[in-house]
Amino acid sequence: MTAASEPRRIGRPCRLRAATVRHLLAAAVVALAIAHIAGCAVGPDFQRPSPPDASGYTREPLPAQTAAADIAGGQAQRLIQDRDIPGQWWIVFRSPPLNALIEQALKANPSLEAAQAALRQAQENVYAQEGFFYPNVQASFSPTREKNATATLAPTLTSGEPLFTLYTPQLTVSYTLDVWGGNRRQVESLQAQADALRFQLEATYLTLTSNVVAAAIQEASLRAQIEATNSVIRIEREQFDLLQSQYDLGAIAMADVVAQEATLAQAEATLPPLQKQLAQQRDLLSALLGRVPSAEPDERFELAALELPQDLPLSLPSKLVEQRPDVRSAEEQLHSASALVGVAIANQLPQITISAGAGSSATQMSQLFTSGTGFWSVGANLLQPIFDGGTLFHRKLAADAALQQASAQYRSTVISALQSVADVLQALYFDAAALESSLRAERAAATSLDIGRQALQLGSISYLTLLNAEQTYQQAVIALAQARANRYADTAALFQALGGGWWNKQDAAAAQAGASRSAIESHP
Repeated sequence: MTAASEPRRIGRPCRLRAATVRHLLAAAVVALAIAHIAGCAVGPDFQRPSPPDASGYTREPLPAQTAAADIAGGQAQRLIQDRDIPGQWWIVFRSPPLNALIEQALKANPSLEAAQAALRQAQENVYAQEGFFYPNVQASFSPTREKNATATLAPTLTSGEPLFTLYTPQLTVSYTLDVWGGNRRQVESLQAQADALRFQLEATYLTLTSNVVAAAIQEASLRAQIEATNSVIRIEREQFDLLQSQYDLGAIAMADVVAQEATLAQAEATLPPLQKQLAQQRDLLSALLGRVPSAEPDERFELAALELPQDLPLSLPSKLVEQRPDVRSAEEQLHSASALVGVAIANQLPQITISAGAGSSATQMSQLFTSGTGFWSVGANLLQPIFDGGTLFHRKLAADAALQQASAQYRSTVISALQSVADVLQALYFDAAALESSLRAERAAATSLDIGRQALQLGSISYLTLLNAEQTYQQAVIALAQARANRYADTAALFQALGGGWWNKQDAAAAQAGASRSAIESHP
């Protein structure tokens, strides 16, 4: 054999083996295409639940507007049907400190960060499951040192040498045909779970912003109550000093002074609990911002610095189920459970796997892929469960039960959503009326107290009558502060109950695209 012919003798088998590998890969790709075209997805195809058949939230029509009171935060409010909700809904209170506080919370709150990480994890699980749509290609290289028992067994090598090193590179391709759509249903289920977590992220976002607003309003309410209590204490102390002077002059009995002292002490005793609540509210705000209690924010909140919006949105019940992130999350959980029924059915049906392998074995690295060293195999496997003790059957029944459970949970979530809106609407109207009554009560109590103090100096009423007037005024000023805060709290609760406008967030479109089911087709 000439030197010129040697490369041709070595090179031709290499070309044949490369062609064999290409044919194997082509066969796998063709099988993949056939499975996608001809395969079916067993199990129920998910249909979104119908919206609730309700035109309103209350049995009786709501009034055109709420009651009004002549005080800051007492304006009448109107509900505007189908008015859209801004993504940053808290701007309706026109409070720069509140806006700044929420911006800090959105950047540093660990609950929001955890929800974002959970969504990324779920989406990566979808991508991982999508990998089963494609053939599994593996390359291996196995060098082994062996000694053959030539006195007992036939020689392994043609040379008869008992001691040798064997080098075996190999390429294997395997693919399980998704004939029944089991993997497609599994991907569908995982994608629905990812979408559920996306809506849970929106719910976390809404809960966080709502909690910050509620905490700020509560802080403002407590500051108003503390201010009112200090005012009452000041009046009570002035009255005590007056009675002490009258006692020193012998005009009244010591019993009247002691009674006033007790009333003053009772008023002072109501102050520390309010101060405690305010301190705890500041700790809550720090936690919502992702800070330790010692790093509380600089922002302070007063009711007078918050503006009560007069026009409020009100979505129809049929639209509410599109807006509420908890309802949308429950819907995706239902979707996931529906897809898992298909997975359970597919597992009961025959599974078809095709596999192929090609490689070479030689005792010298330089001899690999030469003539006579190559090998290949092509095969298929059909697996049909015959008897498994009822495992697959009961897993199917369990999937059916999980679907029924998810359906019931979805209906329960919808009912709770409608209830929360109805509760807030009732609170809006009744708390507005309560503020009007509280304002009239506070003003009447203040007038009564002034008259009583003047009458006592003239001796026309008993001291017991003045004590009653003082206690009535003390209760009235505290109730007025709470009633004012309730108007703001009800407004924030309405925005939260309606979904908070997450669909109008600047990044809503990106989040929608990133977690949509089109990722199954678009992801490489």
